[in-house]
Amino acid sequence: MASTPPATLDVAKFMREQRFSRYHITILVLCSLVTFFDGQDFAALAYALPYIRDDMGISDEMTGYVSSAAFLGQMIGSLFGSYLGDIFGRRPVIIFCTIGSAVLTFAVGFAQSPEQLIGLRFVSGLAIGGLLAPVWALSIESMPRSMRATSVTIIMMGFSIGTASSGPIANFAAPVLGWQGIFWVCGAMTGAFALILLFTLPESARWMVATEKPAARIVPVLSRFNPGFEWKAYDKFVLLDEKAVKQSTNPLKKLGELFVGKLAFITLFIWAAYFCSSFAIYLKSAYGVIFMENLGITRQNAAWLGSINAIIGAIMGVVLLAMTERKGPGWIILAPLLGIPFVLLVGTGVVLGGPALIPVLLIGAIAVGAGHAAVISITSIYYPSAVRATGGGWASFMAKFAAVAAPIYGSQFLSGVSGAMAGYMFTALCLGGVIVFILLLAWAARGMTDLPIHATEPAKKET
Repeated sequence: MASTPPATLDVAKFMREQRFSRYHITILVLCSLVTFFDGQDFAALAYALPYIRDDMGISDEMTGYVSSAAFLGQMIGSLFGSYLGDIFGRRPVIIFCTIGSAVLTFAVGFAQSPEQLIGLRFVSGLAIGGLLAPVWALSIESMPRSMRATSVTIIMMGFSIGTASSGPIANFAAPVLGWQGIFWVCGAMTGAFALILLFTLPESARWMVATEKPAARIVPVLSRFNPGFEWKAYDKFVLLDEKAVKQSTNPLKKLGELFVGKLAFITLFIWAAYFCSSFAIYLKSAYGVIFMENLGITRQNAAWLGSINAIIGAIMGVVLLAMTERKGPGWIILAPLLGIPFVLLVGTGVVLGGPALIPVLLIGAIAVGAGHAAVISITSIYYPSAVRATGGGWASFMAKFAAVAAPIYGSQFLSGVSGAMAGYMFTALCLGGVIVFILLLAWAARGMTDLPIHATEPAKKET
């Protein structure tokens, strides 16, 4: 008697049919903690910088180079991390980069000169930048379709809260251990989390299917989404919602996949919007505390304000993405539209003191943060699983040109009230760029009701 031949399972359909579960929450929490500690390590310098300037007596120009070093490292790390994430998987790259971030951030606390700071922040930036695209991809590929973009915003809220946590760490550690203690505490906390991650972080099931990994590796991951599913009936796994991408280790071929069809426009508009948003957010990240000091706010209060606006900005980014998921990327412009008038109130000198200053600074900074979180959330959702990390990594790479330039260019804004005003004026210009390119992206993506767009057949809407 002939046996029944094993069947093929469409993993995309299987994943769509799963309700949001405790396992989805586990993945979201782990990814959010990855970005939390990534953000904490990244922002440590911004809160340590005023103390470092006092201790080492470094010039404004050298301050710009010190701040830019980590951004340059992130820029290069984002390409390597995304490429390796598509070749070797999301899990190993995320874990390796988290360990690297912990060790290298801790090492920054031993720097004895501005030159050593530049070198150590550069290499720590490689690890900090290398894990973002893989963690975005893991989140997108594990979530129900309706939560793909929102999940990225949620995990980047972890990044924002992590950057915010550096403020209280600086306020408590610096008086006791000096500026060095800020990096020692942040690095030690990340190292402890990296050990937990070794035993808890899963691999992306979609990535394993897209890269044709053995069924023995795929089934245990899928079974965590639905432990009661009958897996013995299947020996082949496919993704029918994606165009098959020929597997290649050639990074240029992977880059070429980002420009297929409508992606030729979408990719460029994502890069441009992310670039403008990054210039605004990294100018704030590098010098926000110094700007506020120059406007008459005490250093510790400026650190607390920086932490508060980072947290609220991240939360508002999630709220904004709830609308974007339903109505398209054009709704992202709500944040910069709100932010521009408040930033201009300071930039034009209308509000430079009094009881209105702190609320105006907070609202402007929150809008910058919310818009940036929303822009990040759409950098990876348009691409097939086999090159999704590559898509996010290249977007991050292009944005890091702005991240590297922001502290160097922004060093001219460090002198007194007039410098701070000029910095806020430039921020308003960056927000205007975000609005223009997001509107162009919404135009290019019109009519696309399902993602990824490399569909071999029209996707059915979920009920």
